[in-house]
Amino acid sequence: MKADIIKIAIVGPESTGKSVLSAHLAKQYNTVWVPEYAREYCAKLTEPCNLQDEINMFYGQLELENKLLPEANKLLICDTTFVTVKIWSDYMFGESPKEVLNELPKHPYDFYLLMDVDLPWQPDPLRDFPDKREHFMQIWHNELYVLKANYKVISGYGNIRFENAVHSIDTFLLKY
Repeated sequence: MKADIIKIAIVGPESTGKSVLSAHLAKQYNTVWVPEYAREYCAKLTEPCNLQDEINMFYGQLELENKLLPEANKLLICDTTFVTVKIWSDYMFGESPKEVLNELPKHPYDFYLLMDVDLPWQPDPLRDFPDKREHFMQIWHNELYVLKANYKVISGYGNIRFENAVHSIDTFLLKY
């Protein structure tokens, strides 16, 4: 594992541009990005998602991060984090898997970009809650506060959103 790699997490509610931004940031910083494992996993489900699926997604995301870490160039851009599993599990099942809660503090990220809900909703078969983005935005704030995470909310449309993200990362790196 490369200890000198700075992990940047791109997080937030559904349909806030996390995946697109992650890919653009990886290109900007000449590094790799870790896609959201849950998208691929959920696309293959034939039954409704259950708590075991959430545990599987947690371990799948962890494995994917560990696999891509050696390819990172100073920064590892992560499209979502394990906190997402906690948030979804709490909402959908009223609890989080103990395995996830125990492991969360062991896998910190250096800086989080919390995507604002100022973008229009984009329908997608794997998205469920167009009317709950503000609700989940508040949950993200709460979860990041509990983690004592260093984070910045990223707003704006198109290139402005990207520029705001780059500025936030560059400012963070100056202080790092």
